[in-house]
Amino acid sequence: MTDDRAPEGLTAELLDVALEAAARAGVFLREGRPADLGVAATKTSAVDVVTEMDIASEKLITDYLAERRPDDGVLGEEGAATQGTTGVEWVIDPIDGTVNYLYGRPDWSVSIAARKDGETVVGVVAAPLRGETYRAVLGEGAYVNDRPAHARVAPPFEQALVGTGFGYLESRRVHQADVVRQLIPRVRDIRRGGSAAIDLCDVATGRLDAYYERGLNPWDYAAGELIAREAGALTGGRPGVPVSPELAIAAPPGLFEPLQAWLEALGAWHD
Repeated sequence: MTDDRAPEGLTAELLDVALEAAARAGVFLREGRPADLGVAATKTSAVDVVTEMDIASEKLITDYLAERRPDDGVLGEEGAATQGTTGVEWVIDPIDGTVNYLYGRPDWSVSIAARKDGETVVGVVAAPLRGETYRAVLGEGAYVNDRPAHARVAPPFEQALVGTGFGYLESRRVHQADVVRQLIPRVRDIRRGGSAAIDLCDVATGRLDAYYERGLNPWDYAAGELIAREAGALTGGRPGVPVSPELAIAAPPGLFEPLQAWLEALGAWHD
């Protein structure tokens, strides 16, 4: 059950901190992007890139968190990892969609989630070039800016617009392409946006009917998964398994189930 009341207590504080941190990082990334931005490092492969702005954005966020909540834990994509004493852990993707950001494409975001005792209770995804910030508090609904967000009513499977993404290792990409090859004749169409956090928020706002991807990390999906779920979507991985790096799926009831069944049959959960 959701309403328009502001969250109270701890979650109100965590939401306020997450919104401010994401806003600061978004302004920094939008206004400070160098015209000659280049790759600072690679991770799993030559196409899995890190820019100097990823690193600077993560530092900006973690410095702010240290000011506001110095005793919390932090898990960041670019290496931030501290153990806290409060039971709260911040899960941060300083730029989700780094390749989009590198190329000057608009679909990139800042993703910040807060977990309490292992459960995600607050999620914020800021998409500066869309002019939108998506947010959710566990049990209190999802919002885009100040408007309630709602997933679409499930269409027939063959009319579903489905988002996905691809990994950076060649062997994984080959199998993911084969899954798409077999899935695309069965649905309306496939979209590949390049930011998992935005894709999950697009399910939350009805811009996609569904989304799935293998190989995400917690910082990719922690905030967006909560936002999609609070907007009325179902989320999970393989049957009976929650979202994990193995597989992430988000779709409204009635579409989630057949999509999950197809992805299981097609082996979307393995390389």
